[in-house]
Amino acid sequence: MTIEATVFVVDDDQAMRTSLKWLIESTGMSVQTYESADAFLANYYPGRAGCLLLDVRMPGMSGLELQGHLARESYHLPVIIITGHGDVAMAVKAMKAGAVDFIEKPFHDEDLLRSIRRALDFDQKHRSNQAVRAAIAARLAELTPREHEVMAMVTEGKSNKDIAASLGVSAKTVEAHRARVMEKMRADSLAELVRMSLIAAADAPA
Repeated sequence: MTIEATVFVVDDDQAMRTSLKWLIESTGMSVQTYESADAFLANYYPGRAGCLLLDVRMPGMSGLELQGHLARESYHLPVIIITGHGDVAMAVKAMKAGAVDFIEKPFHDEDLLRSIRRALDFDQKHRSNQAVRAAIAARLAELTPREHEVMAMVTEGKSNKDIAASLGVSAKTVEAHRARVMEKMRADSLAELVRMSLIAAADAPA
């Protein structure tokens, strides 16, 4: 199922909002515009697919402050920063804070649209990766403590004989545990099991 993505535009300049809405909608993309960061936050809910086109200098919460707020709340919405002030230090700060692009006004329409498409692609890939990680976590939760032990040793490259010696069980018992691990993890090969193990390890708390 394809989730419809929305381009969220936050800019206090009404003419700019109208212009951006027309430009983006002309390509078939869905757009929602807001005159302030507060207006956006009042209407946005976590998990919506899309990207955020964000002006830097606005009354109230600035664009960079909104970007920081979203990061603290763990809202993984790709941000494109737009400014007419050509502030290089601001650009660097925005990019270091996770913005996917920084565009100065005036800009070429096609440059902006390319940036938006990259941001939407980034969002789609992030969502796909999240789904994979969630599926692996759910499968790991089905393993018994002994199966966790066997999986850890298998993915470290240890043989059934070595695992059996470490656990004080027979090689036949290890084979049975290993088969159940492969079945529960829905892994068709050792390589796939190792890949899942690496993804799970990357998501584990430090």
